Amino acid sequence: MLGDLHHIELYVSNLEVSREFYGWFLKRLGWEEYQSWHDGQSWRRGRMYLVIVQTEETYLSPPYHRKRIGLNHLAFYANSRKTVDKIAAELKERGTRILYTGRFPYAGGADHYAVFFEDPDRIKLELVAP
Repeated sequence: MLGDLHHIELYVSNLEVSREFYGWFLKRLGWEEYQSWHDGQSWRRGRMYLVIVQTEETYLSPPYHRKRIGLNHLAFYANSRKTVDKIAAELKERGTRILYTGRFPYAGGADHYAVFFEDPDRIKLELVAP
């Protein structure tokens, strides 16, 4: 348990949009809804959980950008390359912005099979095959 991640908390610009996005994506990866309240939502997988919270109006500007100081991206394991391909296709169908499309699925290098995409606030996410 020492050193395991306990939880990740992300502040979002539109809770309902992000709730729908993360609810769909995390469920596809085997996460389950954990907690829900007026200004937030969480999902759990094992002991770890991910939380989204509505950002207060005062802090919405400037918007998030991964190239500024702070979080660059979150990476999740898929169970296979087939899963990466399937979820990549579903993300595209849902209108999710896919990154590095010309280099998919090897944008991370010749030995790294993944899809990179953005959440509604442009936080970069990665789904990588083992």
